Amino acid sequence: MPKTMPNTTPSTTQPHTLLHNGVRIPALGFGTFQPSASAGEGISDATAEDAVFEALKVGYRLIDTAAFYQTEGAVGRAVRRAQDELGIAREEIFVTSKLWVTDTTYDGALRAYNRSLERSGLDYLDLYLIHNPMHDVFGAWRALTELYTAGRVKSIGVSNFSRARLEDLTLFSEVAPHVNQIEVNVFHQQREDVQYMREHGIQVEAWAPFARGRHGSLDHPVLAELAAAHGVSTAQIIERWLVQRGIIPLPKSVHTDRITANFSIWDFDLSSDEMKVVEELDEKTSAFFDWSDPAVYARFASLPYEG
Repeated sequence: MPKTMPNTTPSTTQPHTLLHNGVRIPALGFGTFQPSASAGEGISDATAEDAVFEALKVGYRLIDTAAFYQTEGAVGRAVRRAQDELGIAREEIFVTSKLWVTDTTYDGALRAYNRSLERSGLDYLDLYLIHNPMHDVFGAWRALTELYTAGRVKSIGVSNFSRARLEDLTLFSEVAPHVNQIEVNVFHQQREDVQYMREHGIQVEAWAPFARGRHGSLDHPVLAELAAAHGVSTAQIIERWLVQRGIIPLPKSVHTDRITANFSIWDFDLSSDEMKVVEELDEKTSAFFDWSDPAVYARFASLPYEG
């Protein structure tokens, strides 16, 4: 099969979907997590800001950050630059942040939300998530619900929650989560959890959609063959596969060419047979951590964090 150059010509439009409260959310997002950020070894603030600004320039309108990522300030500055230099209205940009585990209490969540606004310099967030299913989740959810009903945040949700944890939270809460951000990639497809969320109107977002290169995801021969057939990159195949499953991918990069290419997924489709080919790659195992392992909870609780 002849090799073709990946399509890197961005489209400035992208589909949106509706959360179950009627809020519009873009079908593709831009992530800002850096693996070493908590240890002060991540990318510089200026680099993070420039990456987000470039993403907005290309056409992304969903920006994902978190208190733990230490990129909230960079995101806020990039949003204001995009308003001033590109004329993009704040209302067009969908900004997400997340509550870290040590603040996952009722009072902690209220304080942390205010700190996130202060760090970002934004007047509101479009989506605020409980970052991990740890600590006083119900207390924190009551706080998020109050922020939501008061109109201080447009939508609320969780991250890394299994369908069992979602069921528990939903049964005993006034507001069901609008979003659950989980690990989804071609090797860990989470089909049962995704189906549950689809049936319950909870939007799925995929962190680490490329599994951060693990399993050789970006060089996998099956994905490479599909990419060659469509004249795109393997990363674009993965993103397109997620979008066609109704999942919002959150790719990240600080390289302009990759930021542009990762946005250029709107002018091709995967056939039903091609979707099935990707489905067959599922190993049903996380590339990062298993929430049934107690050591995972201890690990997250002990991570250095200054909120």
